[in-house]
Amino acid sequence: MERARISIFDTTLRDGEQSPGCSMNVQEKLRLAHQLDKLGVDIIEAGFPIASQGDFTAVQAIAATVQRPVIAALARACAPDIERAWQALKAARRPRIHVFLATSDIHLQYKLRITREECLNQAREAVRLAKSYCADVEFSPEDATRTEPEFLCRVLAAVIEAGATTLNIPDTVGYTTPFEFGSLIRRIRENVPGAKHVTISTHCHNDLGLAVANSLAGIEAGARQIECTINGIGERAGNASLEELVMAMRVRPDIYAYETVVISEQLFATSHLLSEITNVPVQPNKAIIGRNAFAHEAGIHQDGVLKNPLTYEIMTPKSVGVPDSTLVLGKHSGRHALGIRCEQLGYRFDRHELDEIYRDFVIVADKIKSVQDHHLLELIRNVQGGLPRIPPSYADRVPAALAAAANAGGSRASSIPHGKPQVAASPLGVEAANVVINPMADHQGDQEDYLWGV
Repeated sequence: MERARISIFDTTLRDGEQSPGCSMNVQEKLRLAHQLDKLGVDIIEAGFPIASQGDFTAVQAIAATVQRPVIAALARACAPDIERAWQALKAARRPRIHVFLATSDIHLQYKLRITREECLNQAREAVRLAKSYCADVEFSPEDATRTEPEFLCRVLAAVIEAGATTLNIPDTVGYTTPFEFGSLIRRIRENVPGAKHVTISTHCHNDLGLAVANSLAGIEAGARQIECTINGIGERAGNASLEELVMAMRVRPDIYAYETVVISEQLFATSHLLSEITNVPVQPNKAIIGRNAFAHEAGIHQDGVLKNPLTYEIMTPKSVGVPDSTLVLGKHSGRHALGIRCEQLGYRFDRHELDEIYRDFVIVADKIKSVQDHHLLELIRNVQGGLPRIPPSYADRVPAALAAAANAGGSRASSIPHGKPQVAASPLGVEAANVVINPMADHQGDQEDYLWGV
C-alpha cells in the first residue's frame, strides 16, 4: 500500500518556548535547531521575530545556518509583524511566513474587538502582504475549533485566494475531540474553494489530553502537515508530542498508512537535549522517551521480556535512540530478573538457592523503592554465611570495583536497610540494580515455569 507523506512542522522553538520556564537564548535555540535538522523535521518554526530582539536574532541565525528544512517565522496579521518576520527570514534557503489571526467570536469580541467582516479583510490583506515578500505563506485561524464553521470556511477561502499555500487549523485551547476535529478537516477540504490544492495542517493543544489523537484524526481526514513539539511542550498543557505522533505512524502502519522522514533513532537524543537546555525534566512515564518507557519492574513483565522482548514492548528501544531496556529490581520483581542480575554480578544459583535469596529480597524491596547491587551482594552473603569470592568463570562479567568489594568479605557494615531509610547511592558507583536486557546465551533456552519466573 502506498503511504501518504506527512510533513512534520516542529514548533518547539516558538510555541514550545512559550511554556513557562522554557524560554531559550539565541545560542540554545540555534543548538536545538541543528538537532531538529538532524532529526529530519520538514519545517522548523524558529520563533516570533516581533516579540523581542533576541527572538529576531535567533530566527535570523537559524535562517542563515540551517539549510535543509523550511524555516518559518510567526507573525500576527499586521504589517509590522510581517515585515519583521521577513527581515529575520530573508537569508533562509527555504523561508516561510506564518500569519495568524483569531477567528472565533469570543476572540473577535473580547480580544480583538473587531467584526467578522473586519477579520475577513484583515486576514486577506495580511496574507497578500506576506505573499509579496515570500512565496511560501501559511495562515492560521486562531481558535479555529471554536469558530463558526461557515465563517471559518469563508476566511480560509479568502486567504487561499490571497496566496496562502498552507492552511493550519489550530485547536488553540485543546477543546475539540478526535471525531469533531476529523469532521472539521473533512469539511474544509470539501467546502473551501481551492482547499484541495493547498496543504492542510493540524495544530492541536493538549488541554484534554487529546492533542495526539486529534492530530491523527486530522491526517486521517486529509491533513498532510502536523504541527507538534519535542516532549509535547507548549502553552498550558502543551502541544501534540512529535515523538508520539511519529511512532504511532511507524508502529501502526496498518492503521495509519502514512510516512514521515523523521529519523526516529534521534528522538531520545533530541528529547534529552531539550531537557538539558530548558532544565525541565521529562515525566518518567512519558510515552516513547520517558525514563520508564522501556523499564520493567513487574515480575510477570520481566519474565516475559527476558524470554522475548516483544511480549511487552511494541517497539525496540533502539528504534527511538534509547540504548536498551532495563529491568528495575523492586518489590514487584520476580525470580527470573533477580536470577539474571545475580548472574551479571557473578553468581549462579540453583532454584532452591534462588528461592532463599528471593524471600529476603522481597523483604528488603518492600522497604525501599529499588534494590541496588550492594543490597544484592549483602543478601547473598547473608544467605551463604559470608560473601564468597567471585567465581572465576564469571569474573570477566563483573565490574572491577564491584568484584573488589565482593572479595573484601564482611569488612563493610551491613547495608540492608531497616525501618524506612532513604535509599543511598551505591558506594560502588552503581545507582541501582537495573538489569540490561541481554540474557546470557546459556540462559536463553530456559523453559522456566511461568509462575516461578514471577
